Amino acid sequence: MSLNVEKFIDIVGADFYTGVPDSKLKDLCNYLIATYGAYNPRHHIIAANEGNCTAIAAGYHLATGKIPVVYMQNSGEGNIINPAASLLNDHVYGIPMIFVVGWRGEPGVHDEPQHEYQGMITVKLLEDMDMKLFIIDKDTTYNEVAEAMVDLKKALEKGKQVAFVIRKDVFEYTGKVKYENENTMLREQIIQQITAVSGSDPIVTTTGKTSRELFEIRESNHQEHGTDFLTVGSMGHCSSIALGIALQKPETKVWCIDGDGAALMHMGAMAVIAHMKPGNLVHIVINNGAHESVGGQPTVMGEVNISKIAMDCGYPHAVIVDNFEDLNNELIKAKESKELYFIEVTAAIGSRPNLGRPTISAMKNKENFMAYLKTL
Repeated sequence: MSLNVEKFIDIVGADFYTGVPDSKLKDLCNYLIATYGAYNPRHHIIAANEGNCTAIAAGYHLATGKIPVVYMQNSGEGNIINPAASLLNDHVYGIPMIFVVGWRGEPGVHDEPQHEYQGMITVKLLEDMDMKLFIIDKDTTYNEVAEAMVDLKKALEKGKQVAFVIRKDVFEYTGKVKYENENTMLREQIIQQITAVSGSDPIVTTTGKTSRELFEIRESNHQEHGTDFLTVGSMGHCSSIALGIALQKPETKVWCIDGDGAALMHMGAMAVIAHMKPGNLVHIVINNGAHESVGGQPTVMGEVNISKIAMDCGYPHAVIVDNFEDLNNELIKAKESKELYFIEVTAAIGSRPNLGRPTISAMKNKENFMAYLKTL
């Protein structure tokens, strides 16, 4: 039995939600967006990262005295540790808050390798941050959730934080929400064009469908995978990984294929990249204005000129393209350039329904990639 999202929200009793979308919480996210929109100042805000939404929620409590809810995938626990420990905790300001955490990589449940260890430590991290928690699975009843909420409120009244940890297939929302934009280029076709121009240069890809699509492009082209580092976890950090590689391999062109949600999550990396100005790095952000890998929920980046941000940070070249002819021209320029290059590519929302996942392990990907870098 699944829990109806609306009934869960009634039990929780909060009227302000902020977070980062997660596939485990897709029905919750869809309900909030259908009811309030993605960016409603009174009720719902999709944040840049989990620390960001924790701070927004803290500000909401300071202004209203009410208790906010932060939702996120468990991989985001690392981003909340600092504000949870040094801002929210009752040794500091004692700001009450409810976290709703999607449990990826739960022990005993098959998941992707980047979620395995995170899943093992999910509950422990919350407990170490002195959060009282309640785990919900598909057999949990509404009465059990209501009883748990009564208990959790006692902790909230003391200025503490609490968490609902959500297992697989818990929430249900029957309403339909369609995510789309007016862009025409599909991400997989964009990546195909990048690989055609980049040749045998190393490529670092962001987490989610971008890495999955690159892997399948190599398979369909009967190419080796050693040229590619698939950043299957640590969302928002692939550009920094690419920077670290480019600085140590100054004679090698390094390509970073980033996403809008990932670039937003740790946008400060762009300022550091621009300051270092590695002339061998090409930073590409495929911008479809969506967290597509977890359901398609919108990001603010659909309304942001990322290339202008890059230019203002100090990238010597930064352009935006919306068609394949311009993309190809800019890729060729980037390939030949001796300076740091930034390309924002506007993309449609969508991917093949039969899109697979990498068939080699993350460890093997690392070993193959490092072996390839040694030859350059």
